[in-house]
Amino acid sequence: MIGSLVATGRRRKLAAGSQRALIIVAAIFAGWVIYANLFTISDPLILGILFVCGIYTIMFVAIGATPTAPDKVPFYDWALTLLSLACGIYFFVNAGAISDRISLLNPFTPAQLFFGSALLFLTLEATRRTTGMGLTGVVVLFLLYNQFGSYLPPPFGHGISDFTYLLDILVFTTDGVFGVPIQVVASYVFLFVMFGTFLSKAGGGEFFFNLAALVTGKSRGGPAKIAVLSSGLYGTMSGSPTSDVVATGSITIPVMKRLGYKARFAGAVEVAASTGGSAMPPIMGSAAFILAEYTAVPYQEVVLAAIFPAMLYYLGVFLQVHFRAVKEDLRPSEGEVPTFVDTFRTGWVFVIPIAGIVWALLSGYSPTFTAGVGVLAAVVAASLLKATRLSPWQIIEGLGETTLRILPVAGACAAAGLVIGGLSMTGLGMKAANVILTISGGQAVLTLIIAAIVTIILGLGMPTPSAYILAAVLVGPALAELGYPILQSHMFLLYFAIMSALTPPIAVAALAAAAIADEDPFKIAFSAVRLAAIGFLMPFAFIWNPGIMMLGDTLTNTVALVGGVLATAAIAISIEGSVGIALRQIERLILVAAAVAAVLPYPIIALGGIAVILVISVRYMLLLRQRASVETA
Repeated sequence: MIGSLVATGRRRKLAAGSQRALIIVAAIFAGWVIYANLFTISDPLILGILFVCGIYTIMFVAIGATPTAPDKVPFYDWALTLLSLACGIYFFVNAGAISDRISLLNPFTPAQLFFGSALLFLTLEATRRTTGMGLTGVVVLFLLYNQFGSYLPPPFGHGISDFTYLLDILVFTTDGVFGVPIQVVASYVFLFVMFGTFLSKAGGGEFFFNLAALVTGKSRGGPAKIAVLSSGLYGTMSGSPTSDVVATGSITIPVMKRLGYKARFAGAVEVAASTGGSAMPPIMGSAAFILAEYTAVPYQEVVLAAIFPAMLYYLGVFLQVHFRAVKEDLRPSEGEVPTFVDTFRTGWVFVIPIAGIVWALLSGYSPTFTAGVGVLAAVVAASLLKATRLSPWQIIEGLGETTLRILPVAGACAAAGLVIGGLSMTGLGMKAANVILTISGGQAVLTLIIAAIVTIILGLGMPTPSAYILAAVLVGPALAELGYPILQSHMFLLYFAIMSALTPPIAVAALAAAAIADEDPFKIAFSAVRLAAIGFLMPFAFIWNPGIMMLGDTLTNTVALVGGVLATAAIAISIEGSVGIALRQIERLILVAAAVAAVLPYPIIALGGIAVILVISVRYMLLLRQRASVETA
């Protein structure tokens, strides 16, 4: 059942010549995306149409219809490829007429009706192949509601029942398939993915792994700590929990298992660490770009607000790993840990593109320009050393791989556009918000809990961008009704959309880790939820306390900074129940209560919580020191 929901089409392994041709075509498409974004001013609708049609043309060759699809491209996939290409040519040739037509007023020509319907069908099939039946089923349900909702009784019914009305909004405006999600993917998401691809091809992934090993490799629980840090660093490039698990977990999980770590724990550490990458600045995941566009909050502000919560998330995972290692006496890494000189002998070049992106963001440049700076800096920096230099073919491969990596994201975001368009024209978004507020009785805490649960459910088996988009349009209005600031409320939804990747029963990130760890994905998922507990609690903290996101005054931010760090440590200690000495149950409960108090937006209460945590911490530090002195005596 779960497997069928998350099963996607198989990525084909074409013959060498065919694969080379596919890479070249994909690279040409990537070159067009760069040109369209950085050197021209395009009509958003036409840019979106050409991007989607180009993506579909490549997708139906690269990805088969089922998990067992053959490597040879069958005739029906060639037919879908040609249909996608024909749609792109038609819309390009008739771009002027399409841009000038007045939606819902000018009737469709037979050609517009045919190609618009074809594009709608292609979007559904592309979604099914790239994301599985979970998101596809949701989209189909919304389309059925859009088409036949007029037959439902109030308050759920609406007055729209004409297919041409539906088609006009969903395909011939920027409110549907070509709305905010696909516009974001077609611009800076694509370019940021390209940045990560080039950085990885030049050896950036190995540098991040060595950097993590340098910092933590010889400490107790070193391999697990390496997984936490390297996955967080790699996550800034990939922005996808599943791809992060596959990329870094293929190294860290076998190492942890070889040193005696249980497969369940090894997989859970990697899943918890990889999931947080989607919230880690300076790049974060594609959903963060959509958040910035959807809320009209500059991306620079989103990044700055996200820094401290992301650091707290990884601090929480890291501390739980540390206390577990102390409790179970987990061993450090075997063999040589890279030295500072070894790590930075060639790795120093990878600092340049990261610094370039940070500089561009802090200088106020647009995300598209910032991504362009990152791509250029990555290629130029890699060329400074022979060991990292990219050959002309590697550059072509990097361009082509970027297009192939963006296929699932584009399919998911095009489908999400269908949902947004349908919600906007039927008013279902506000109706859903009213239902949530009715169930919660308008109580703030209960509304937030319902919002978190709904977002996680929406994200089960779905890519993070799709989960966030659905939550933003269905749940976001309810949070707005309660008066929560737009950035904090949408970051709240984004975090729970991200956490859905490790939440049972589907937990797509755990499914990826299970194959590497050779362990039950459910066991990995439940352990990962425990390790990532701070990720489920922190959104409630920063939506109440703007200081957690550094959005308050100096006093508020300072108290929130200290309280957030100590509260995270208190939660980690309470969950693990030991700091080398087992805590009493009452002390664990007191730590939880103090952690809650420490992040409240009331300085007096927060300082009280901080004081309690410090008192308990000092007590156990003295006990540990006393035990150590007895053992050495």
